[in-house]
Amino acid sequence: MAYTAGQDLGGLRADLGDLPLGGVDSAGVAWRLMQLDGWDSPDSRGEMQQREADHGAWATPVYLSERPLTLAGVIDAPDRASLEEAMERAQVAASLTDTLLTVWQTTPKQAVVRRSGRPVVQYLSDRLASYSLLMTAADPRRYSTVLQTATTGLPTSSGGLTPPLTPPVTVAATTVSGQADAYNAGTFDTRPVLTIDGPVTAPQILAQMPDGSVRFLNYSQTLGAGDQLAIDTDAHSVILNGTVSRRRFLTTPTGWPVIPPGGAVSFQFRAASYSAGAMLTVRWRSAWM
Repeated sequence: MAYTAGQDLGGLRADLGDLPLGGVDSAGVAWRLMQLDGWDSPDSRGEMQQREADHGAWATPVYLSERPLTLAGVIDAPDRASLEEAMERAQVAASLTDTLLTVWQTTPKQAVVRRSGRPVVQYLSDRLASYSLLMTAADPRRYSTVLQTATTGLPTSSGGLTPPLTPPVTVAATTVSGQADAYNAGTFDTRPVLTIDGPVTAPQILAQMPDGSVRFLNYSQTLGAGDQLAIDTDAHSVILNGTVSRRRFLTTPTGWPVIPPGGAVSFQFRAASYSAGAMLTVRWRSAWM
């Protein structure tokens, strides 16, 4: 059967790196995806400690484990040479390093995966081969393919009146709040990356959670013009200008902020003094279990 490059074969559809599983590649090779195990949910880990002289057990906190995945199907090539090249590509796609897996559901989702078992790629005929690729996502979340951003400068106030004043007095001032809101449309908490651009002295980020609580991130140093500080709330890292760790200068007295499922967090930007060039950027993806 002849296929057209870019054709959707129907049914399951996923991209493992540049492999269009469930579609047809630029060489006219059809990659049928017939199995996608593990995309529904990862395992969980926790313990039950039996109560002494009582019914039941004490439960420890439960966490999601890594997400093992099996992608399997059939390669349908126009000739033997194309088939052999496709079989090699399947081996390479099951990479030892981070590879993006995108699953094209009604709401497309993605995960970063690595090889976790031997790829099995076998001839069925001179034009057909089966493949089974074992991959694992260390982060169990399934993320939106859309990276969302929100940006704000430091809060400012302009306008208003200057004394001396003569009644009646009318105050007309414009206030910029210094706030960036982030909403998670998924079913599991997600962890944003917060980027501060200088110049700014002793910047502070206040994350107001949906329940009204506030989590503080305080950076004690000064960022110069052109400096950029990246705070990864998942990795708990603080990197200056892409290379230098500044984790020891950041305090999180109330814990690291997360964006809960179906909820919004307001990130408020503060500093020891006002700087027009200072900027806070919040980047996040909605996440699903």
